[in-house]
Amino acid sequence: MTGYDDDLDLALRLADAADAISMERFGAQDLEVTTKADTTHVTDADRSVEQRIRAVLAEERPDDAIFGEEFGTSGDASRQWIIDPIDGTAHFLRGAPIWATLIALAVDGRPVVGVVSSPALGARWWAAEGQGAWTDPARPRPIRVSGVGALSDAVLSYNAIQGWDGAGRIDDLVALQRDVWRARSYGDAWSYMLLAEGKVDAVAEFDLKPYDMAALVPVVQEAGGTFTSVDGRPGPWHGSALATNGRLHDALLERLAR
Repeated sequence: MTGYDDDLDLALRLADAADAISMERFGAQDLEVTTKADTTHVTDADRSVEQRIRAVLAEERPDDAIFGEEFGTSGDASRQWIIDPIDGTAHFLRGAPIWATLIALAVDGRPVVGVVSSPALGARWWAAEGQGAWTDPARPRPIRVSGVGALSDAVLSYNAIQGWDGAGRIDDLVALQRDVWRARSYGDAWSYMLLAEGKVDAVAEFDLKPYDMAALVPVVQEAGGTFTSVDGRPGPWHGSALATNGRLHDALLERLAR
């Protein structure tokens, strides 16, 4: 037992509520899709999921702050729930199953609880500080990163080429793809969960927001991995992510250093 057991239990219940809403709208013919100011898409499901999570938190954690993708920040407290109601909205609206609800609790800016729920894949991953990382709610089992220690043996996921291009790092990505064993774009949160399960050895991305990353941090770290920005700063606050099995982290930081 740790100090975050009740918070993890709440986060899992929030994920259950989110899954019920998102799956009811997944593939719906009347799905409402609009474009935000940053040109990304938002659906009625994104908004409904976040509204439901916020309503439960207001009842059960009224003193905690909330930071969500669709409705911004409310409250000012050392404990902050960070929500991405549907990470991978582009997949969601096209009917592809690679999307997830991301729910995190950060204390003094440090993510200590994370739940990643992908109901269309029939998958969920979760972690709380000091409790390890887990998957499969029906028969919970611990997960662990790989022991791969050489880039030449590693599987790298990079999500979107556009993110690297926007950061002026296409040459870095091409060079890495030449030097690793395999490079694939698995997409969004799923890449990091494959890392936590030992099926991918490193993930690197640019152009991210804190709600894209916060729930991933505890899962990766409790599975034995390392999560920083591309320039080595800890946490989800710096606009990029480098997540590895730990053994590859320093080598990749060196490769991506500017």
